[in-house]
Amino acid sequence: MTRILGIDPGSRVTGFGIIDMDGNHAVHVTHGNIHVDSEVLTAKLRIIFGDITSVISEYKPAEVAVEKVFMHRNADSALKLGQARGAAITACALQELKVFEYTPNQVKQATVGRGHAAKQQVQHMVKVLLCLAEVPQTDAADALAIALCHGHSREGLLRMRKVSGIRGGRLR
Repeated sequence: MTRILGIDPGSRVTGFGIIDMDGNHAVHVTHGNIHVDSEVLTAKLRIIFGDITSVISEYKPAEVAVEKVFMHRNADSALKLGQARGAAITACALQELKVFEYTPNQVKQATVGRGHAAKQQVQHMVKVLLCLAEVPQTDAADALAIALCHGHSREGLLRMRKVSGIRGGRLR
């Protein structure tokens, strides 16, 4: 069984979600949001870094999955997102955790089956796939979806390696 921390970075709200993967079976452990109320950049980054560090210390994930930054229309928003993402990744790196990155479309494809799914569809599928009593808040649902995406991707790669005899990128 592998414990995976999914992180949906944001400069105002950073979502996190933890699942345990056993083969293709995912079990919900916890999820939540880190709310950043400060307008001071260094304070925002310190809060994200500290809270992610606390989540790691409490739940001890083996691997971390983070959403990649994408540039839609606003360069300033992408820059702020990148800074929040950097604080979260640094918290993971200092705990010597492997960090894997996925695009928003990869996450949506893995959870909903469509790369351009709506947020509500992601929330609904996360609830269904993890047998949750309620639909999680958007940022936490995205973090759980990122963890699910990684969990299913890593299991697929492990199966492919077993079938083809690939070790470290080379055939046996």
